[in-house]
Amino acid sequence: MGSVALRNIRKSYGPVEVLHGIDLDIRDGEFTVLVGPSGCGKSTLLRSIAGLETITGGDICIDETVINGLAPKERNIAMVFQNYALYPHMSVAKNMGFSLRLAKESQAEIDRKVNAAAAILDLTDLLDRYPRQLSGGQRQRVAMGRAIVRDPKVFLFDEPLSNLDAKLRVQMRSEIKELHQRLKTTTVYVTHDQIEAMTMADRIVVMRGGQIEQIGSPLELYDNPASVFVAGFIGSPSMNFIKATAKGDELVLDTQESLGQAPVSLANARELIAGFRPEDIRLSNEGVAAKVALIEPTGAETQLVLRIGGESIIMTTRDRISLAPGDQVHFSISAGKLHCFDAESEQTMSGSV
Repeated sequence: MGSVALRNIRKSYGPVEVLHGIDLDIRDGEFTVLVGPSGCGKSTLLRSIAGLETITGGDICIDETVINGLAPKERNIAMVFQNYALYPHMSVAKNMGFSLRLAKESQAEIDRKVNAAAAILDLTDLLDRYPRQLSGGQRQRVAMGRAIVRDPKVFLFDEPLSNLDAKLRVQMRSEIKELHQRLKTTTVYVTHDQIEAMTMADRIVVMRGGQIEQIGSPLELYDNPASVFVAGFIGSPSMNFIKATAKGDELVLDTQESLGQAPVSLANARELIAGFRPEDIRLSNEGVAAKVALIEPTGAETQLVLRIGGESIIMTTRDRISLAPGDQVHFSISAGKLHCFDAESEQTMSGSV
């Protein structure tokens, strides 16, 4: 196993800088997920760790050793790609053992390692098959097995589940997490899917525009987002945002209705962005007036789109409700569940401001 340290990592393509001085420490044995929208730099950062991209500046360290000048095969890492990258003319066993043959290990040792990895991944009965004879999930397990046999210090995953259907993605993310719990190998995992990040990570690194927006455990980011961007990105459905004004200790809408008590002390008449999660909204006999715009039952819960003037918010509930589009309702926010963000910087507000 190995720790990973990134120090002021910069990457430019000509005049365009795509990584703007990334600093990150990944602990030995930790499962860290890099998450963010397309183009935020997460895959570029992963490929830089792997040695597939040459960084413009900074240092990449594994176990406190700078590896900037090492070729990918010398970095003691193993990468699992989005498209699996299996050799179509090789059997499962030969695909899994290919890197070991390149390293000139004995056939007996190759067989031992391949069989051990196959047992972990439930591939034993498939070792003689070829990639074309496998399902997408089985191909993904073969790609993981090829990484496992190398016994690397660090696993790197680049959106490995994006080519799978929804049901199989759920199954495979559980298998990858269970595999990590068994092997305890340091893992860096890239995804744009915040559900994958929330369910798999020990820590999540939220990236935006080539920079780190926030680092924390899944629940730290969910409960205490540092910005409107993080609050809107982490959580599905995402957090609701609406303009409000501080009046005393209340957050008041343009309609002069109160959303509830502010979580911090605010200067009177301070304009801000109020945030609240869909599951923290409750229908009530009084409170903020809204009109039901859309009802979306999903089975376990129902999503309501509510309109307040020109603003739309999403509410989720597990209750069976008898409403129709166009109905007038009132709602309130559960105590302690409001968030305040500065209207200009969109950063979270804390203390007295």
